Amino acid sequence: MRPALWFRDRLAWRLIVRAYLPWLAGLNLAWEVAHVRLYTIWTEASPAYIAFAVLHCTLGDVLIGGLALLVAFIVLREHALAQWRYVRIAALTALLGTAYTIFSEWMNLAILRSWTYAESMPRIHLAGLEIGVTPLAQWLIVPPLALYLARRRWNKERLIA
Repeated sequence: MRPALWFRDRLAWRLIVRAYLPWLAGLNLAWEVAHVRLYTIWTEASPAYIAFAVLHCTLGDVLIGGLALLVAFIVLREHALAQWRYVRIAALTALLGTAYTIFSEWMNLAILRSWTYAESMPRIHLAGLEIGVTPLAQWLIVPPLALYLARRRWNKERLIA
């Protein structure tokens, strides 16, 4: 008999919902608070609007990070939680989040002009685009770290209901 796929495994969903998503939300909130100063919004907007933007971006990050994880499971054809290949899952999740971020930064900076970088934003040139280093680093660091911390919590507590 073939092992159950991840989406049929209640324990997998528990780890995702009770550990990965909360860690992802907390880590992204901390990241957004730390790097909002690297956008012009920091000096051009009211504190209330900055707080709204940080919350809005954090919620978007959780959505992106959650979807990136689910797409990684589908692409990698992951099985039940006990057989997860965490390094592969984390690497693909980070890659998908980074790819989306490159697209989003280009769309919002060049096309929609929804935001602009402050002079203090470190930047790299990537395929003819100028992209902020901190948004890229966020997606290379935060989802794998959230998955690592979720797995650690799982191993520690077994996420008992």
